[in-house]
Amino acid sequence: MEKILILGAGRSSNSLISYLLDHAKERNWQLTIADYALQLAEDKARGHERAKAVALDITNDQERKGLVKEHDFVVSMLPAKFHPVVAEDCLQLEKHLFTASYVSHDMKAMHDQARSKGLLFLNECGLDPGIDHMSAMKVIDHIREEKGLELRAFESFTGGLLAPDPTDDNPWQYGFTWNPRNVVLAGQGTVKFIQEGRYKFIPYHKLFRRIEMIHIPGYGYFEGYANRDSLMYLDVYNLRGIKTLYRGTLRRPGFCKAWDVFVQLGATDDSYLMEGVEGMTHRQFINSFLSFNPKDSVELKLAHYLGLDLEGPEMHKLQWLGMFDEEPVGLMKGTPAQILEHILKKKWTIGPDKKDQIVMWHLFDYEEEGVTKRIRSAMVATGENARETAMSKTVGLPLAIAIRLFSEGKIESRGVQVPISKEFYAPILDELDSLGFQFIEEEVILD
Repeated sequence: MEKILILGAGRSSNSLISYLLDHAKERNWQLTIADYALQLAEDKARGHERAKAVALDITNDQERKGLVKEHDFVVSMLPAKFHPVVAEDCLQLEKHLFTASYVSHDMKAMHDQARSKGLLFLNECGLDPGIDHMSAMKVIDHIREEKGLELRAFESFTGGLLAPDPTDDNPWQYGFTWNPRNVVLAGQGTVKFIQEGRYKFIPYHKLFRRIEMIHIPGYGYFEGYANRDSLMYLDVYNLRGIKTLYRGTLRRPGFCKAWDVFVQLGATDDSYLMEGVEGMTHRQFINSFLSFNPKDSVELKLAHYLGLDLEGPEMHKLQWLGMFDEEPVGLMKGTPAQILEHILKKKWTIGPDKKDQIVMWHLFDYEEEGVTKRIRSAMVATGENARETAMSKTVGLPLAIAIRLFSEGKIESRGVQVPISKEFYAPILDELDSLGFQFIEEEVILD
């Protein structure tokens, strides 16, 4: 019997745990689901005969190591900051590790030791990172290995959105399908990418004004803004010498211009604590960033300061969020970003009847016999409800499939790995395709 320890029973773990439980009998697995909130772990265990739930304080070294020692595989669905701690335990106790998060510098430094002990530490096997890696490398390898050609341009965008709903009055067409804090802080720092052979940089205060419109047949238009650092993929995908490399995030049209209001105000700043938060209302929060004028309304001052139409779509979006309401914020202290996140949760928390949607889009340009060709590839996945979300499925299923493949002896790689080789992406993408997560590709010749 193989024993699998799952650390973290949050929303993104739901589909992963369901898949592992569905295969537990045939694979002779026993699952332990550990979370700080025991009830959450029990809910994910579903009373299954091959699963047990335990309460775990991840910061308790003795308790955590004791659990790791009892198992063969460890799956960390914890916040990324805990992965290196868990990885150290796995290294010491010689256990395989699976995560959906980015490879940190601390994790990367464990590669040689993990490989020497015959351990697999698989990272970045979720949605983004994960499915983006695998679907991109499938096409890149096809162009390079099967056609023997060089890639000229690569662009990739992913978005976690709300599924279109004609009965919904949400003008942002957006809700929190992932960590709200990450949404509020998205893009901070300097964006770096390559365009037509030139390095390009976008400072944070300009990011949401530099968008790209993307059309996906059957699903309409989306707007994309650049991710923080596209240059890191020059080596990950072996793309040194490529003319264009650009990765970004997708939103519905109109989102970025409205979100830029918060950026320009300074409402996404996470570097200092605000004063007087305990008695602050939503309206006062916005007003705190504006000049003093006892005669003009907050709405008028904001519109004048940022050059907005008082009756325009950006103001409408802010009004829908309740940003001008005299409703108490409901916090005792906080940075501007923390306060904004708290306010947004009141309207952007997805109700039980709402469906989320994942949209992923790639572009590949290459030259063949003097002709420039372009491949566009897109995947759209829609959730069933607030529990069976597209986000949970696309994050959890690739990792769960990888665990099954490894258990069956079909993955031979060891050390710290990401799923960019055919050994990983071919069987995982094939199974995802059979489960309904399909990429639709089209190839066109450019003028």
